[in-house]
Amino acid sequence: MNRAHLSQLAVLATVAQCGSFRGAARELAIAPSAVSHAVSSLEARLGVRLLARSTRSVAPTEEGAQLLERLRPALSEIDLALETAVEARDRPAGNLRLSVPRTSAHLVLTPRLSAFASAYPDIVLEIVIEDRFTDVVEGGFDAGVRLGESLQRDMIAVRIGPDIRGAVVGAPSYFETSPKPRHPRDLADHRCIRFRFSSGVLYRWEFEKDGEEVEIAVQGPLILDEDHLIAQAAVDGTGLAFVFEEYVRAPLADGRLIRVLEDWCPSFDGFFVYYPSRRQMRPALRAFVDFFKVSG
Repeated sequence: MNRAHLSQLAVLATVAQCGSFRGAARELAIAPSAVSHAVSSLEARLGVRLLARSTRSVAPTEEGAQLLERLRPALSEIDLALETAVEARDRPAGNLRLSVPRTSAHLVLTPRLSAFASAYPDIVLEIVIEDRFTDVVEGGFDAGVRLGESLQRDMIAVRIGPDIRGAVVGAPSYFETSPKPRHPRDLADHRCIRFRFSSGVLYRWEFEKDGEEVEIAVQGPLILDEDHLIAQAAVDGTGLAFVFEEYVRAPLADGRLIRVLEDWCPSFDGFFVYYPSRRQMRPALRAFVDFFKVSG
């Protein structure tokens, strides 16, 4: 192999990931002209156009996409070898990219991110908020975070949060004009604050009691995609909300919200970090897992 190709291939992969020459230059800490020259030289040597350029974006051509697909495992192995060498001096380092749903970022990660950064100053942690289940390999992530019930069987999963539980809540002012529901089916007569996933799907409220499972497509005057906003709307008396109880613990304690259907809301497995079982764990990922995992 022509060794000169190696650095050019790394530049090509970075341009494809960033979607621009300037973004790749910032990522690699080199001049944009050097990025452009590396890619152009590689294309000239191979006699194939690898990137389609426009005034607004850069994307791989069909030939470039095929090359990058074959190239990705090799570059990952090189990154792993370099970071393993760094680990030998007991300082995990490098970029760590995670796909994380917004709720787990709020409830599990955010409270400890500062402590993690202090413990591992040589790790650059990038958290990408995605509520849909992501193929971490295809998406170029080192790992992902999801609820235990959403994990695929071929993934290694490590628990990073406690069991969680949903809570149906409403403001005292709401219940002045509406009776408290005693069964999930009673929600058909209530104004509910609904949640829409990033995929566009509206969440159907899920309940379970004594082996009976119920899904309700609730109706109401407000649709949001953020649990904090849903909880606040409930406090304001807009309607009933169904959120993780951590979001409403304070207003429940001080009486701004009242909980209903509690016996229909059992706890379930919380959040896990997951990564491909066929990959050797990178030192930076190992540090993240060890830091956030739930002991015992």
